Amino acid sequence: MRKNFLYLSIKDSLFTGLIALALFGPIVGLRTVAKNEVLVVSPKWFIVLVIVIVCALGRFLTNLYIYNRDQKFGIQSTIGKSITNFLDTKGTQIALSAIIFSVIFPFLPFTDRYLMDIAIMMLTYIMLGWGLNIVIGLAGLLDLGYVAFYAVGAYSYALFAIHFGWSFWICLPIAGIFAAMFGVLLGFPVLRLRGDYLAIVTLAFGEMIRILLLNWYQLTKGPDGLTGIPRPSFFGLPFKSFPDEGEQTFHTFFGLEYSPMQRIIFLYYLILVLALITNLFTIKIRRLPIGRAWEALREDEIACKSLGVNPRNTKLTAFAIGAMFGGFAGSFFATRQAFISPESFTFIESAIIVAIVVLGGMGSQTGVVLATVFLIGLIEVFRDFESYRMIAFGGAMVLIMIFRPRGILATRKPTITLQKKEATK
Repeated sequence: MRKNFLYLSIKDSLFTGLIALALFGPIVGLRTVAKNEVLVVSPKWFIVLVIVIVCALGRFLTNLYIYNRDQKFGIQSTIGKSITNFLDTKGTQIALSAIIFSVIFPFLPFTDRYLMDIAIMMLTYIMLGWGLNIVIGLAGLLDLGYVAFYAVGAYSYALFAIHFGWSFWICLPIAGIFAAMFGVLLGFPVLRLRGDYLAIVTLAFGEMIRILLLNWYQLTKGPDGLTGIPRPSFFGLPFKSFPDEGEQTFHTFFGLEYSPMQRIIFLYYLILVLALITNLFTIKIRRLPIGRAWEALREDEIACKSLGVNPRNTKLTAFAIGAMFGGFAGSFFATRQAFISPESFTFIESAIIVAIVVLGGMGSQTGVVLATVFLIGLIEVFRDFESYRMIAFGGAMVLIMIFRPRGILATRKPTITLQKKEATK
């Protein structure tokens, strides 16, 4: 049987290599370059050969892994149980260590502006992932248009801050409220939809919001975007190098020498606090009746109705609360960039956020963090290889789905556990 398996695996690998050759041969191998104002073909067959070998070898190793798993020699379940048991026993210590490391990270010797920007971006995606985890992971509603709430929060903050001169702390809750309203607006038409149909409608909703922002030029400036978005201040102390006459700034108030890193560090702590609040809120609400209703709805909607749970209100609250945190993250994105445009809220952003939730393990807060570190870190590693960036991103997702089909952390700790009663004598 082993010989038969090896024969079939080699045959399958060679067939995979032929498919890779047919796909990448014309695209990668036949490159055109301009010489003396004439396009000529510049073959790149070595790169094609490498791709074909990698695809064939990857297919063979995948078949070998699946065979070993089916023969009960695989290590997938062992790894999964080991990770879960380790997190259950050391979860509190790991969480406290991660928080302490996050707090002191800006002051570590190796931390520079580039690492700070990556950390801020990762925390933003972690917050978005935790917000979408309420909709997908807890309520079981596949939302592919989550970037729409991200955009609503960003534009709400920008418009109120620019036209009314309101501070970040006033515009932040307003942006969350507007995003929650759009979440309810999305929830009503999809109350009777499930699965793929729900995903298609939410995807269309996200594109509708982007097209609306693109064409409503009088309000959003369309493709030109909104510029001059006010930066947040430290309790009224702006981060300026040259303060106006009679004005106190952050560095003059504390007697420090001005540095651009002061504003970056403040933004880092700001998104860190917002992300931790999102996590704490999600953990607490899971134990409340509404959180248990979300999880029950995810498992079986018909059983929910029979138990007296209102599916309509349950879905609407999931959409509203998840959208609210997306709006908070959008307002932070707007104040950090000081410029927003519809091009910042394309479908690829929704795809990345959904990938973070699914690959991390739906419903797992820790899984969202691990998936964000892996995916965003992978994107930054391939930053200099723009042509192969999304190929590496997609390949990593395929590998995770093969080896961990239910996510990095596939098991979720139950909200309620029933205690066994001791037998009475």
